[in-house]
Amino acid sequence: MAVERIWLDVPYAEKDEAKRGGARWDPGARRWYAPREGMTELTRWTAGADVPDLLPGEDRGLGDGLFVDLVPRTCWFTNVRSCVAQADWERLRRMITRRAGRRCEACGAGEDRAAGRWLEAHERWTFDEAARLQTLKRLICLCTDCHEVTHFGLAQVRGVEDRAFAHLTKVTGLSAAAAREHVRSAFAVWEHRSRYDWELDLGILTGAGIALAPPPGAGERARVAGETLPRQAGERSW
Repeated sequence: MAVERIWLDVPYAEKDEAKRGGARWDPGARRWYAPREGMTELTRWTAGADVPDLLPGEDRGLGDGLFVDLVPRTCWFTNVRSCVAQADWERLRRMITRRAGRRCEACGAGEDRAAGRWLEAHERWTFDEAARLQTLKRLICLCTDCHEVTHFGLAQVRGVEDRAFAHLTKVTGLSAAAAREHVRSAFAVWEHRSRYDWELDLGILTGAGIALAPPPGAGERARVAGETLPRQAGERSW
């Protein structure tokens, strides 16, 4: 008789430690589990409740498709992953990929280890300029290639902008000229929003029982961004 598995929430960075403690990997479920009860070495990774497929207040229609979606300079280093505990991030990641059918929500691709293509979580935000409020409104599953396009400035920093540009035209069907105009427009929006400090609203996470670590304040984010990445790439004349 098959024994029901005791599922665990193991962050990727802790997988080797969990394996040494006796955890096993289920490739079908893509999840770690304890093969038997009473394994105290694995207690720290005891699984929490599943995150609901629809987060409270989430707008699942916001930001469909593939487009360049640059984070203002003053908002760098405040992604969702940096604001939640690692175990809670694992719960979120699992929900995001599961509800997307383990496919990229922009191009439909699945993971391909040989090609170095993974499924990753990306945030969709709204910006209230009057209130200077940056609100998390959706979490979306993107493949590595589409995620690279979305963070086009980072692709430039890494020297892979041509690859990102080619993927943008391939997925969207835009002509090269139209894609260049899209990139230019995205950087213009980024320049405008980067003039301001933004406060974060992560209510769709707290409403789902996700515990948050206090994010750095707007002033601290700007200081760290200036020291680490003094300018967003974008010097190329698109």
